[in-house]
Amino acid sequence: MNPRTPAAVGPHYKWVALSNTTLGVLIAAMDASIVIISLPAIFRGIGLDPLAPGNISYLLWMILGYLLVSAVLVVVLGRLGDMFGRVRIYNLGFLVFACASVALSLDPFRGGAGALWLILWRVVQAFGGSMLTANSAAILTDAFPAGQRGTALGINQITALAGQFLGLLAGGLLATVDWRAVFWVSVPISVGGTIWSYLSLRETAPGRRGRMDWPGNLTFAAGAGILLAAITYGIQPYGGDATGWGNPWVLAGLVGGCCLLLLFCFVETRPQALGFARAGGTPTAEPMFHLALFRVRAFAAGNVAVLLTAIARGGLQFMLIIWLQGIWLPLHGYDFEDTPLWAGIFMLPLTMGFLLAGPVSGHLSDRFGARLFSTTGLLLVAGSFIGLLALPVDFAYGPFAALLLISGFGQGMFSAPNTSSIMGSVPPEYRGVASGMRSTFQNSGTALSIGVFFSLMISGLASSLPSALSDGLRAHGVPAATAQHAASLPPVSTLFATFLGDNPVQHLLGPSGTLDRLSGAQRQALTGHTFFPELVSGPFHHGLTIVFGVAAAMALVSAVASALRGGHRLPVEGARRPDPLSGNTPTGPSLDEQGSR
Repeated sequence: MNPRTPAAVGPHYKWVALSNTTLGVLIAAMDASIVIISLPAIFRGIGLDPLAPGNISYLLWMILGYLLVSAVLVVVLGRLGDMFGRVRIYNLGFLVFACASVALSLDPFRGGAGALWLILWRVVQAFGGSMLTANSAAILTDAFPAGQRGTALGINQITALAGQFLGLLAGGLLATVDWRAVFWVSVPISVGGTIWSYLSLRETAPGRRGRMDWPGNLTFAAGAGILLAAITYGIQPYGGDATGWGNPWVLAGLVGGCCLLLLFCFVETRPQALGFARAGGTPTAEPMFHLALFRVRAFAAGNVAVLLTAIARGGLQFMLIIWLQGIWLPLHGYDFEDTPLWAGIFMLPLTMGFLLAGPVSGHLSDRFGARLFSTTGLLLVAGSFIGLLALPVDFAYGPFAALLLISGFGQGMFSAPNTSSIMGSVPPEYRGVASGMRSTFQNSGTALSIGVFFSLMISGLASSLPSALSDGLRAHGVPAATAQHAASLPPVSTLFATFLGDNPVQHLLGPSGTLDRLSGAQRQALTGHTFFPELVSGPFHHGLTIVFGVAAAMALVSAVASALRGGHRLPVEGARRPDPLSGNTPTGPSLDEQGSR
């Protein structure tokens, strides 16, 4: 292996690194969520009905394609940063992200071809974004001393999490101007960030070249990709079932993905067993996913908490959007077409909580340790889920906003200290792969949350929505056969119509011409602000109880994992301890991160 010589930098370089990497993770996180709110405008712009039979896949892949690529590739790109330079891979990520942003805004096609163009370039954009997120935490850990690392990582990581919710607001605002503006906004930021990063960032940590672990990379990418894709298709109806979990292809994907991931673990721990060896005959010495890092208690506990919290947070984000857009905002007089924008605005207390708690808790964790702040934050998150369970469907906004603020505050308290603890618990030469592993757990949790919570919600709706919808339609003059047909459609269609800010009744009855044959009063009642929200409030609350109950349980398990990370010890600059991957005391740069344990 050839060592990489670190570059000499001035005392202010760490702030340059912080500002640039924070910009990078902000734009990457915003673009992961910015299309969620703006999807109605995007599909109208390319002339495609995403809820028409056969088109739901376009909708799902527009949302999930970015998340799947991020979950699968981020650890690989973190490892490449360790091997070839974190700044080099990070800079390349900014460049790829900028090119993809330009291509997205110039979509020349319409219909299915236009959707495929957007999905393809969203995947490329996710590849660039993964380069940014995989290496940003490692760059900051290299640049900042142990006593300031929590503050820096707090600002960086909370900006990334806040970016997910700011993306919702930005998508709603920009979609009212032009659907291409959703992608235009990334162009100047990513181009400027690319130029700035190439001019200002330097490799400040020693590195060593290694061999690419192709067996590990292939088995992990294939296993994780197939598993997450199967979960994506499990949300869609199959045959007469509300979901696709009985689809043989989905079952094969779930089983095959899990088997490949088990094979991946075997390859990473027993590479010689399958004959994967270097040219000289020795086993692979540079595994992609350093499973031995899980011997470090702070690393293992922190990543378990990251995964479960990401699943719970993703469920919260999507359920809040449906709750606000499908029920609460229409009940309070907002047109369905305007609900995506206002949903983003009414969810701002969640972002405010992130921004208030993250940097402060990161700074304090440098002095008092990560366990107290991370565990307390997760308990606040669990409490906020329980509080949301107690609210009626048509809630008063004050208590709702307070619970969102508490949830954001708790997630902010957890994220920054937890990231500092994870990154500070590993040797410096493994910070890139450690950052990638942490991001993999976080991104995988977000992707899993969609499958888990959408399935729970669809199952809850399937048991009670059809009868309620059929009775309600017939009571307003809809013929029995038409009402029965509308009620028999898969709940996922109604759920996604709500998610997109469509009037679900208009979507169900408009194509058949039924609305045109009703009286003006009946038509106004069915397509007004109150009919569908009042009709669905009972079934929705049943599903919401299941979703938030599961999320609260996940937050509590995360709190237990966080509490088990170990006690706090003050930073000891220059201290060395055995490398968890080899058991040998490092002879290179000292491990000065004991304060994060």
